[in-house]
Amino acid sequence: MAEAIDEHFVASVRALTPGTAAADVDPARVLALFDAQLQSRHLDLAARWLQAQGEGFYTIGSAGHEANAALGLLTRVDDPALLHYRSGGFYAARAARNAAERPDAATTPVRDVLLGLGAAAADPISGGRHKVFGHPALHIVPQTSTIASHLPRAVGLAFTLGNLADLAPARRWPADAVVVTSLGDASVNHSTAQGALNAASYLAHRGLDLPLLVAVEDNGLGISTRTPPGWLEATLRRFPGIEYVEAASARPDRLLADVGAAVDHVRHRRRPVLLHLRTVRFLGHAGSDVELGYRTSTEIARDHERDPLLATAAYLVETGTCTPDDVADRYERTRVAVMHEARSVIGERRLVSRGEVVRPIDRPEPRPAPSRRPASAAPVGPLSLAQSINATLAELLEERPHAIVLGEDVGAKGGVYGVTRGLRKQHGGRRVIDTLLDEQTILGTALGAALAGLLPIPEIQYLAYLHNAEDQLRGEAASLAFFSDGHYRNPMVVRIPGLSYQKGFGGHFHNDNSLAVLRDIPGLVLCVPSHPADARPLIRECAELAELEGRVCVVVEPIALYHSRDLHAPGDELWTAEHTQTRSPRGPRAHGDGEDLLVVTFGNGVPMSLRACRSLEADGVRATVLDLRWLAPLPVDELAAYAAGFDRVLVVDETRRSGGVGEGIVSALLERGYDGRLARVASADSYVPLGPASRTVLVTEDEIAEAARVLCGVGSG
Repeated sequence: MAEAIDEHFVASVRALTPGTAAADVDPARVLALFDAQLQSRHLDLAARWLQAQGEGFYTIGSAGHEANAALGLLTRVDDPALLHYRSGGFYAARAARNAAERPDAATTPVRDVLLGLGAAAADPISGGRHKVFGHPALHIVPQTSTIASHLPRAVGLAFTLGNLADLAPARRWPADAVVVTSLGDASVNHSTAQGALNAASYLAHRGLDLPLLVAVEDNGLGISTRTPPGWLEATLRRFPGIEYVEAASARPDRLLADVGAAVDHVRHRRRPVLLHLRTVRFLGHAGSDVELGYRTSTEIARDHERDPLLATAAYLVETGTCTPDDVADRYERTRVAVMHEARSVIGERRLVSRGEVVRPIDRPEPRPAPSRRPASAAPVGPLSLAQSINATLAELLEERPHAIVLGEDVGAKGGVYGVTRGLRKQHGGRRVIDTLLDEQTILGTALGAALAGLLPIPEIQYLAYLHNAEDQLRGEAASLAFFSDGHYRNPMVVRIPGLSYQKGFGGHFHNDNSLAVLRDIPGLVLCVPSHPADARPLIRECAELAELEGRVCVVVEPIALYHSRDLHAPGDELWTAEHTQTRSPRGPRAHGDGEDLLVVTFGNGVPMSLRACRSLEADGVRATVLDLRWLAPLPVDELAAYAAGFDRVLVVDETRRSGGVGEGIVSALLERGYDGRLARVASADSYVPLGPASRTVLVTEDEIAEAARVLCGVGSG
């Protein structure tokens, strides 16, 4: 198929008839468009050639989508772009524009793309980790999304640039910048895309600035599934407040006029636009795709007449800008240049060690912290966990003018449990933001704000509500540093009220005891403060990790402990702390100094284990309770060091037995050579039911005490 489209273009150009029609567009601009399109096409052909040599590993191409070069040509180099995987024309056009405007900062787009195709360590954006379109000098933020999961981030970035950019310590993009993002027609059907477009429409309806241009490149196919005629236009036209612009023709005069109108609308009106860019797809979905399995040869051949390169070539010849021979020569010169570079990248070094591959998420390079302001006096008196978190958030907002808190109900209401109460009154609605009810929009807004230089602190109202949006953390937030080799990061501190044991309130949507999805995300930092004295150091440490290392940090806050004040008896105030009380944020925290048993736990397990261990004293057992505090990555070195001093270790895990935190703790101890007696208690593999029945599936204090007695060989066990 590569030969078919190649030969068809060459033969069709030779058959063109020179003309003298008036040119409606500057010929130099059309030639710039054509050169970008040619470069993209020949890079696709080179990708197939490299694969045949065993030197290329990616063959999803842009052939047929080269009309998107108009978008690269008509937007500015300093307009941030988040592009899908058929954006070769855009990339080439923007690189050429950058070279013309800033010769001292010119990039090498052909070689850059080829290095990515070959997974070469010298690839300037991913360092050999994936083939992506991206480059810091071109302000193209690399995306790996195949299901439009980058759209919430694009909406969040446009919202931030339109409304909050002045909060950033330094503007990363000009005040009139436009956020450009693109996706395929089939991806519009994905819930992520629908949610993002709904959020854009919601913001536009509220009259907020949203300089967002969403290009939907419509080739009529989602791999092999056809997009029904008229469906995409009907879908795109239904979002209130978003301008719909169709670019139906690949002729340069019409294409540039339509795309230019879309760009101008966004830039000057600061309102979102959906650009419906009609395209065609050549060379199948990817190199492994056999199109004849679902399309006829007649259909495929008929599409050759819609080749955007041929449309541009015909215009150049019709207007007398070029002769057919000029066009053919330009095409072949581009082929020679691209293939010369393709041969030169063979043998480029690739990543060869685990350390090299994981470096951006395992050992990110620290960056200077933005300036801080001194915080006012801390609140006086012993604080509960909720009060301590509130005071810490107030402190962070006061110290860091670029920090924002956002989420459903966090502003006017102050959160379902009052944890953010008073923050909006103190810092205003631009910094404590009530969002619409959509978790992916909350996280996407945070992703965009982080790109723009802010420190977002989003709240997901309940842990169970995260699951419909978890890919915003897995596939977007935590992966960005990995696939951009650390050039781009998403620093943030995500707060999630969660875990179980709420009395008088329940059901699995409000009592979710599963943390597996968070612990499974590479590079993500996860902590659980159980005691008020730990909330401040842990949250502040997360803020430091976010700002200095670009980390995505998640703080899961045990709801059942928010307003607890006592541990053993009413009025003992053992579950409170002064806000000024300082503790090291590093590693686990030990409670007690017993030497007979080490109980390793976290969250609700800490006060439960302390009460259970107190009952063991009557049996002569003295225990130490170790609050891990950090669950991803687990503090394995400190854990092993603590365990080495005990003959018996009991792991108390309030998450589920399968896939729970306890599995990781036990594995870590065994891998570090712990040879004492080891036992585990965990909650059942079950959802949490409503009411008193919840006690049947969650770890209880009686179970903890009984397991400890069995392990120590005392009492009735």
